[in-house]
Amino acid sequence: MNFPPPTEKQARIIWLAVTGLAIATLVGLVGLLILGLKWVVNVLAPVLWPLAVAGVLAYLLDPVVDYLERRKVRRQNAILLVFALALVLIAALFGSVVPQIVNETRSLANRIPAYVERTHARIEAWINNPPTLVREWLKRQGHLETPPSGVSDTNISTLTPDTNAPALEPGTKPHRPKLLGESLDPKTLQTATAWVTSAAAKVGSWLVGQLGRVASWFGVLAGLALIPVYAFYLLLEKRGIESKWTDYLPVTQSTFKDELVFVLRSINDYLIAFFRGQVLVAICDGVLYTIGFLIIGLPYAVLLGVIATFLTLIPYLGAIITCLAALVLALVQYGDWLHPLLVLAVFAVVQTLEGLVISPKIMGDRVGLHPLTIIIAVIAGTTLLGGILGGILAIPLTAVLRVVLARYIWKRALDAAAA
Repeated sequence: MNFPPPTEKQARIIWLAVTGLAIATLVGLVGLLILGLKWVVNVLAPVLWPLAVAGVLAYLLDPVVDYLERRKVRRQNAILLVFALALVLIAALFGSVVPQIVNETRSLANRIPAYVERTHARIEAWINNPPTLVREWLKRQGHLETPPSGVSDTNISTLTPDTNAPALEPGTKPHRPKLLGESLDPKTLQTATAWVTSAAAKVGSWLVGQLGRVASWFGVLAGLALIPVYAFYLLLEKRGIESKWTDYLPVTQSTFKDELVFVLRSINDYLIAFFRGQVLVAICDGVLYTIGFLIIGLPYAVLLGVIATFLTLIPYLGAIITCLAALVLALVQYGDWLHPLLVLAVFAVVQTLEGLVISPKIMGDRVGLHPLTIIIAVIAGTTLLGGILGGILAIPLTAVLRVVLARYIWKRALDAAAA
């Protein structure tokens, strides 16, 4: 049986439905891919996070190793020398900065209740006695009224409970509580036995959980021990990796392999620009924030500087969070307007130095990922993939997406527009 061809309106409806089904299918596949990637990350986290940290360290230390190698030092000896210097710096850091951070963290944790109480008292005092301008504005708006006179709370009646207990009737025996043996019955014994069994099961599961935590801590320690090993071999085999990594791709020589090599090299360039650039910029910002906060006398300056070092890995967002935290601390600690203005001045100076001196010197003319792209990627990675590892892995995944879009979608759109 032959059906008549669809009309133009029916054809549009059919194509719209097919397009919607295709989009829904793609969204579902992307969702399944994210769930699968999250599962893989959670399962392989003990293996992935030491490799990720070692890769970041290799990106950071490679220029120093290359510099020593150009000075006629064997690469293996150069790596060992860099590791020795890094060990000395870490020992100095743990000997000077880390105790200060621990002391400031403990002090801040102990003073938080006092800060909260002080802030509450100031807000309440400000509400009860607002500034003159605010009071006049409230009067003009009719929101500030004088409480009526003659109101007293002394006429509120109180009820006194009757404490006269009724007397016992003649011949009535006073109530005697049952003894323990009289109150127990088989049902009570069964209930007690079941409760003991349940409690024993819970204690056993708690012990198993504690053993699992101990095992996970052993895994963390093993991962920390493997980080320098991974970083050493990544630095040592750099020449071989750069010259022969294309031979290990499971793809035959073809145009597709050339495109794959181009994409992977572009991704590596983006990662180098980010980790060698943004990490060093964040370290410089953290040092400058610490010095600035110490100059203006802000408490917990070292702790704020260390937090700023990690937060400013995310462009703009980390600097804003650091500035807000310092402003709140200055307001709570001093209660004036001078120290918050000094915090804003430190923030302005650091951001100016970063924009005019630090970033141009470190980043140079290398084009990395856009700051907004990094913000969205880190937030999405920590939300969808989970934890800090998800945020770290979101950077290379975003670089992959950026290269693929630029190579196969935006470039073709530009070529088509030019033609």
